[in-house]
Amino acid sequence: MRISTITNWAYAVTVVLTLLSGAAFILSAHSAFRERTAVETRLRLDELVDQLAQAAEQTSENARLFVMRGEERHLQAFRGAEGEERAREEAIKGLKSTELSPQELAALRRLESDAEALDQIEERAVADFGNGDRDSARQTLFGPEHERLQTDLLASLRQFIDLVATRADDELASAQARTDLWDNIAKSMLGLTAAVFIGVLYFVLKRRVATPLLRMAGIVNRLAKQDYDVEVLHDNRRDEIGEMNEAIQIFRDNGLERERLDAERRRDQKTKDHILQMMHRLQACQQHDELAEVVSLFAPQIFPHLAGHLYLMNSSRSALASASCWHQPRRSHDVLAPAECWGLRRSRPHVSDHKGGDVPCQHLDAGDDACICIPLSAHGDTVGLLYFEGTDGGKAMESARLYIEIIAENIALAIANLQLRDRLTHLAFRDPLTGLLNRRSLDDEMNRLRREPADRPTACLMVDIDHFKHFNDEFG
Repeated sequence: MRISTITNWAYAVTVVLTLLSGAAFILSAHSAFRERTAVETRLRLDELVDQLAQAAEQTSENARLFVMRGEERHLQAFRGAEGEERAREEAIKGLKSTELSPQELAALRRLESDAEALDQIEERAVADFGNGDRDSARQTLFGPEHERLQTDLLASLRQFIDLVATRADDELASAQARTDLWDNIAKSMLGLTAAVFIGVLYFVLKRRVATPLLRMAGIVNRLAKQDYDVEVLHDNRRDEIGEMNEAIQIFRDNGLERERLDAERRRDQKTKDHILQMMHRLQACQQHDELAEVVSLFAPQIFPHLAGHLYLMNSSRSALASASCWHQPRRSHDVLAPAECWGLRRSRPHVSDHKGGDVPCQHLDAGDDACICIPLSAHGDTVGLLYFEGTDGGKAMESARLYIEIIAENIALAIANLQLRDRLTHLAFRDPLTGLLNRRSLDDEMNRLRREPADRPTACLMVDIDHFKHFNDEFG
């Protein structure tokens, strides 16, 4: 996977996890608010129930004290407590508009009914006491009916307290559970976000980016110094780092190819320089021995992996003899007949190798070395044979064949020129009829003697042949 894709996915996952963490924290805060609301409701209900219980007991106590003692302060306390109880009853009625369960509503109604019944008895007792019927008032407040109603009120109060406490505890526990749940989810999301961020930092930035970049930096520095021997580590990843690594590999391969081409160009230029030097010296040769020496000297430099012979045709054109050789050729003989070489028969280069691609020449011994025979022809006449053999399976010979043929052409021209020069010299200094040296030869010899030291003795003999002019005129 590409680094950009991983980075985008990591960014998206981080954003999503961050949003989820924020949402979880918000829900956790909302649950905490609901938990606080449940606690406040529980405290308020507990306070209200305690006030109801205390008010009921205090009202009954003030009524009994007033009936027993007849003091005005107890009546005022009874009236004040009654007012507070009426306010609390209004608060209880306000609870009916809240979300109470049916059981809590039923208990609240019973509590309200018992409170009203108890209030009626106490009001009647206080009224009877005010009318002078003290015995009836005392009998009402201390009688079994008042005790029963007071007991029922306290029982209804306890039942309502139990129901409200149970619901409040359940709501508080539920709120606490939700708060803990969302808090844990928020913390988990936050931890997962941190883990993703740390994973991106380690696996993407360090392992997939920083470490490969450091390794590639060293490779690039060596390649910049043209050190193409450095090994580029193989990387199968299909991402930006893999593409950079592949580009570095291509750059290294191109550098190696350039070095190889430069080396081949240098070798080729060196070969051409040797061939040019050889051509210059071949043109300056005056004898066949000099030509053979030049060939045996430059052929090993031009073709260091090839051995060979330079064969020259004899005057009777019946055989070819080796005029020079190099690198000790093993398969060809020193003397061969023209009919033994397929190259001389066809007047074309002929290759004889161990692969059996063509018929081998008869002048070759058995062996695995690849051989090539190139006839030396000039002016329509075969003057010799250039022979090469190699031990590398013919690879060097195949790569050097063009140069071999170029050299063969120049050697053939040089040999033909030497033969033509010898022929012209023979015609210039010999009489064509008798074969004797003529006057031009005498003049050349006399000029040579003149250039030599004078202390050398010289003799001249003249012969007159009678009627030679008639013989020369007749036979030419």
